[in-house]
Amino acid sequence: MPKNQFRDDFPILNNVKMNDEPLAYLDNAATSQKPQLVIDRISRYYGYENANIHRATHALALKATDDYEQVRDQVRHFINAKSRDEIIFTRSTTESLNWVAQRWGEAKLKPGDEIVLSILEHHSNLVPWQQVAKKTGARLRFLDFNQEGVIDLNAAKKTINAKTKIVSITQVSNVLGSIQPVKELAIMAHEVNAIMIVDAAQSVPHFKIDVQNLDCDFLAFSAHKMLGPTGVGVLYGKSELLEKIDPEFFGGEMIEEVSKNEASFKSGALRFEAGTQNIAGVIAFGAALTYLQKVGFDKIAAQDRSLMEAAISALQNRPQVKIYGSADPANHTGIISFNVGEIHPHDVSTVFDLDGVAIRAGHHCAEPLMNRLGVSATCRASFYFYNNLDDVERFLIAIKDTEDFFNRHPSKESSNG
Repeated sequence: MPKNQFRDDFPILNNVKMNDEPLAYLDNAATSQKPQLVIDRISRYYGYENANIHRATHALALKATDDYEQVRDQVRHFINAKSRDEIIFTRSTTESLNWVAQRWGEAKLKPGDEIVLSILEHHSNLVPWQQVAKKTGARLRFLDFNQEGVIDLNAAKKTINAKTKIVSITQVSNVLGSIQPVKELAIMAHEVNAIMIVDAAQSVPHFKIDVQNLDCDFLAFSAHKMLGPTGVGVLYGKSELLEKIDPEFFGGEMIEEVSKNEASFKSGALRFEAGTQNIAGVIAFGAALTYLQKVGFDKIAAQDRSLMEAAISALQNRPQVKIYGSADPANHTGIISFNVGEIHPHDVSTVFDLDGVAIRAGHHCAEPLMNRLGVSATCRASFYFYNNLDDVERFLIAIKDTEDFFNRHPSKESSNG
């Protein structure tokens, strides 16, 4: 079969074995692997360029500051934000969403206001709003999805109303892989003067995002799911909204001027980035963005489609396997959640592990969705553009091995139940 032209750029995919088997890494929705150039960029910073940013005027500090700020410009162009001051670096998608919930939600909401979420949400886009609702007296309301795994817009029209102040929705479900109509939901939100927040953790790695076209007010994603280092997140926010928000943390480099009893803060994104940031991580994220742009989202989408079609068409011929969400491969953006008969997902994952295939098993930080699906957990295989049809074949062999093992040892099927 054709060679994947990018696979050799990822040392872990070619040099690491799992349980003495070649690694088939299918846990990309949890975190992606890193190309050698991203690994090298981190090493180069610490080995030859290490200095703090936005402070000293010596050459090392100036270079570090320039490199860090260039990545802010890269991100701005990558998601088509209007201004670099709309790009805030955080530690993760989770921190970004918590930041909006605490700094905007707690300040703006009052009893009787409504926060609209979906039943698809990752806990990072649910639990912060639960806490805000408890503190402010606001009410949570939930949008359901159809058999394709997509939010029902007709139901959304009835749910989003004059009481709605916030709509916060994932763009791609981390369980079903389905793409949600966030642009249409943003229109509904703005018609009632609510703000639209998008959890883009699973979407930004797979297709082009244009925040101006979506007209979202805030958007959050993480570097580590798109070839970058862990510990780096991005929060996009419209300038006119960020200007109305007070900083969360106070201290170094977000200060404009300080007296004994008063302080004023810088304008733009820097007022929200107190203290020493993850400089090496942000700079290496820039290398990851450059690499992704070299690959191109057309190639990423084509590889997603090829892998999904091969995997799902084969799974549909295995009667013991249940796929959650749509039967259409096009509705699975690199993600397939499934169960194998009555075998507990943790047991399935153990057999896969013995075969050298890395998948995720559990509730995927989406327990309300699990309840909606009527299960306690699922298995999840998540692909990225560096995966190939060999990985799909290994995945299918692992399913057969799972079925064969538990058909021989039926008493073990509920060992983790």
